[in-house]
Amino acid sequence: MPKAGRRSQRGAAEQIDFHRLAAPFHGAKARAMSDASSSETALVLFSGGQDSTTCLTWALSRFARVETLGFDYGQRHAIELACRDRLLDGIKALRADWAAKLGESHTLSIPTLAAVSETALTRDVAIAMGADGLPNTFVPGRNLVFLTFAAALAYRRGISHIVGGMCETDYSGYPDCRDETIRAMQAALSLGMAKQFELHTPLMWIDKAATWKLAHDLGGDGLVDLIREQSHTCYLGERGAQHDWGYGCGECPACSLRAKGWREYVAGRK
Repeated sequence: MPKAGRRSQRGAAEQIDFHRLAAPFHGAKARAMSDASSSETALVLFSGGQDSTTCLTWALSRFARVETLGFDYGQRHAIELACRDRLLDGIKALRADWAAKLGESHTLSIPTLAAVSETALTRDVAIAMGADGLPNTFVPGRNLVFLTFAAALAYRRGISHIVGGMCETDYSGYPDCRDETIRAMQAALSLGMAKQFELHTPLMWIDKAATWKLAHDLGGDGLVDLIREQSHTCYLGERGAQHDWGYGCGECPACSLRAKGWREYVAGRK
């Protein structure tokens, strides 16, 4: 019996298209997705921030059904989790077809991630650059853990498409946001679960100004205003100060990137 089980598992793995293992969808490739996606379901990593909200509406414009997944990992800016529900309500109000496509909203608690890391995102310490050139907001392995849990949930729910807001254009240099990391994760998850996953990263090669523009292309001024007013990006969890680009401290790396992108986006529309 054990031998037969091993043969069965090996046979399932052999059904995977290995040429697709390390080919996440983003940019032009994402726009050229097969029409098959129109009848499929996607799981979106949805934190409540600008990038994940944009990715959620990107998925809603392409898939028949979309579920969302957020993580409570002891982050200082846990207020982003509260933003998720307001954003979902706002997205439903923007377009009836999006409302019809939105499925279950999942939240997973993984406090162990904060327990094993000492970073400015999980500890009350000042944000600073490290000797390795990375800001101390980098949580080692965070996206690797997120994608693993997302794939496990997707496996149980019969979902092959996972969408994330990883980007290596306007970003803080996090190695788990890089395209090569996402390619490796797609291969590892597909092999490890004997299921062909597609990791979609529509923001991978665009900057923050282009992310604002993408939101406008997807949902017009209504979506842009919703992201400005209801999404959360600030690493310090600051919601008291409102700027033209949204709420935040205005000084942390996340706020700086968001503000810079907003200014460039507005300038490009004039």
